[in-house]
Amino acid sequence: MKQLYRSKVAQLFGWLWLVFAVLNVWDLINRGTMPSALIAGAALGVITVLVFLMALRPAVIAEEGGVLVRNPLKNAYIPWSEFGDVIVTSSIIIESGHTTVRCWTPQATARERAKAAGRAAKAAASASASKADRAAAELIGSRTHADWVAQQLTEMSVSRRETSSGQTRVTWSPTALAAVAVAIVLVVVTFIVA
Repeated sequence: MKQLYRSKVAQLFGWLWLVFAVLNVWDLINRGTMPSALIAGAALGVITVLVFLMALRPAVIAEEGGVLVRNPLKNAYIPWSEFGDVIVTSSIIIESGHTTVRCWTPQATARERAKAAGRAAKAAASASASKADRAAAELIGSRTHADWVAQQLTEMSVSRRETSSGQTRVTWSPTALAAVAVAIVLVVVTFIVA
């Protein structure tokens, strides 16, 4: 069973951008004139590739055998048996032997950290709750989404460590490289034609 962790805001932005890009391409095809339509199309294509790479592609996918981390240009697969420490700073960092993988999503922004600290302080100040309830509310309130994902990954690594095998591998993503190649071709063709 796979569990997918990614930024919902980035996904929403990415899909809205794709709708915007499709409508603009349709408009350029129907009403555009050369070479301005080609230049606008190339700019739209390059921005769409960047949105795909930075908003739609990044994810952390927990599988039976390990964790697949999809960053903009690379994929990292870390089997549970090789899974090491998980550190949360502004992003989740997974250590596996000599390899360190920084996850692009989910991230803990300074604003999210400040909100979590405010929730924890509010829970600690609650006079109507018992001491145990206040401590539990403070613990839960002080966590960001990235902290929660890191805890989930750590728990999965402990429970699934015995059933997985393999080595950590970091590879270039073929789809990401193809998207970059398409953007480069668009720019080159635009410079040649325009």
